[in-house]
Amino acid sequence: MKLASFILKDTRTWGVVDDDKVIDMGNICPTLKDALANGMLNSIAERVSRHEDWENLADVTLLPVIPNPDKIVCVGLNYKSHIEETGRSDSDYPVLFTRWADTQIGSGEPMICPVNSSAYDYEGELAVIMGAEARHVKERDALGYIAGYSCYNDGSIRDWQRHTHQFTPGKNFPRTGGFGPWMVTTDEIPDPSSLRLQTRLNGDVLQDATTDLLIFSVPFLIEYISSFTMLRPGDVIVTGTPGGVGFKRNPPLFMKDGDTVEIDIDKIGVLSNPVRDE
Repeated sequence: MKLASFILKDTRTWGVVDDDKVIDMGNICPTLKDALANGMLNSIAERVSRHEDWENLADVTLLPVIPNPDKIVCVGLNYKSHIEETGRSDSDYPVLFTRWADTQIGSGEPMICPVNSSAYDYEGELAVIMGAEARHVKERDALGYIAGYSCYNDGSIRDWQRHTHQFTPGKNFPRTGGFGPWMVTTDEIPDPSSLRLQTRLNGDVLQDATTDLLIFSVPFLIEYISSFTMLRPGDVIVTGTPGGVGFKRNPPLFMKDGDTVEIDIDKIGVLSNPVRDE
């Protein structure tokens, strides 16, 4: 099942996506995050089977899958190919940093090149959306706490990211992170380690990897993160980007006004965003 957040007839809502149609489910719960918190995933399919009021997907504006997560925990340097291209050393523990919710946009919306930088880079990643409270979860049980998966473009302002050894400034410019187009529930993706991820800029494939190459797997990340904080329904873990990022190319390749960037993960879909100047 595909679940998305969107604007329909000037109202922010959420619902089920089926091919080129959507069903507005905002009447049963105000947001997708609330639906996850209330444990409604199992009942949604039954409600959809009785629903007759389909809308055209083309008539909605997609929002970030979860527009208002309590936490967005991002993982850096989680593919060997990315570690090698950056010249960084391996770590015994995941490199973690945070994004803020208001930096995110949905599929189809413009990603914004900041006026004070020309080093706007792409990072295609698999996003994990939590479906239950998770604290001190063991790796062997971790997949049971997940609601679903999505695509993420952890757009990075590289010069600001490198101001210090902390990543925060370069990861939190407004409207620089793409999240979508929707969440695919875990019944359709029982194993997140068998997915192929591609990043395309203007149709050119720049990143191409499979998620079995993650250094720290999705279950390990949930065990580790839940050991120091409570993960709640709707929280997002952005699992890291493979090699092929723009700032390590020769010459460097950064996103610019007029570009189109796509993150394509099989079994999920394509997160597509135009790029515009601030």
